[in-house]
Amino acid sequence: MPVAEGTVVKVKVPATSANLGPGFDTLGIALAYYDDLEVTATKPGTISVVVSGEGEGQVPLDESHLVVRAILETFKRLKQPAPGLSLRAVNRIPHGRGMGSSGAAVVSGIMAAKGLLTGIAEVSDKLMLDLATEFENHPDNVAPALFGGLSIAWEDESGPHTKKLSVHRGVSPLVLVPSTKMSTELARSMQPESVPHADAVFNVSRSALLVAAMVQSPELLLAATEDKLHQNYRASAMPETDALIRVLRSNGHAAVVSGAGPSVLVLASDPAERLRAKELVEKKYPQWQPLLLAVDNKGATLEVHQKQDGK
Repeated sequence: MPVAEGTVVKVKVPATSANLGPGFDTLGIALAYYDDLEVTATKPGTISVVVSGEGEGQVPLDESHLVVRAILETFKRLKQPAPGLSLRAVNRIPHGRGMGSSGAAVVSGIMAAKGLLTGIAEVSDKLMLDLATEFENHPDNVAPALFGGLSIAWEDESGPHTKKLSVHRGVSPLVLVPSTKMSTELARSMQPESVPHADAVFNVSRSALLVAAMVQSPELLLAATEDKLHQNYRASAMPETDALIRVLRSNGHAAVVSGAGPSVLVLASDPAERLRAKELVEKKYPQWQPLLLAVDNKGATLEVHQKQDGK
C-alpha cells in the first residue's frame, strides 16, 4: 500500500551527550534541546528539503541529506515503496559540537518513516535502533535520542540493545558550547588500540559508579565521572576543552567531554551547583555558551496527520 500523498508527519528529537566520562561508547543521556522536522508525502520521485537554523546553507538539500537517507533506508528495509518527500527541518542542536546532531538527524528520518508507514508496516523499536546504529556505527547517541533518559547501550551477535533508566531528579546538566567544531572521526582516530589493564579496571569501576550516581546518588558524580579511557588521548586536539574541564573539576564540578567534543558537559548534583558552575565559566571563559538543560525522558516524539479521502 503506498503512502497517501499529503500525509504529514512531525518529529521532535532531543540532543544527546554520550560517554559521560567513563562510559565510552556505552552511556548517553537525552537532553531537552530539540531539532524539529516536518515531512509531507509528495509525488513519488520528488525530493524537497528546506533547512533553517543549524546547518542552513551548509548541508545538502537533495537525496543525500542525512534525514532523507534515513527515511529511504527505512522504507527499503521494510520493502515498501517510498513516496516523494518534502522536508522542513528546524535545527537547534549545534553541529560538530558533541551534542548528537548527526544521531538526531538519523533518528528524525527513521521516526518520520515510521509515521509515514502508519497503517502500512510496523517500524519496531528494535528496527529503529538497528537502523540508527548502522548509520552512526555505535548506539550510545541514538539510543537516548530514540527513547530518552539515561541509556546503557551494548551490542552482541543479534545487534545493538539498550536499557533506559530514569535519572535522579537532582541531576542538573549544563552544556558549555564553544564556537569551534570537532570531527568525530578525528576524535576517534586518537584512541589507542589498547589501554593499560589498570586503566580498564579504573573505567569499569567508574562506569558502574556513574550509573548509581545518575539514578540514585548524585553526590557521587564527581568521582563517578573520572575517566582514563578516552579523554586524555583526545586532549591535544581540544586544548581549550581540556583546560576548561580541569578548572571545573578542580572546583568540584563533574565536568566531562560531551560526546566527541568539543562541548563540555557538567553533571551537577543539584540546580544550585549548576548555577555555581555556570557563573564560574561566565567569569573566566565568556566565549563558551552555557545551556542549562533538563534531562529529556521521552526521547523522539511523533505526530501523524494522514490525508483524508477527498481532502
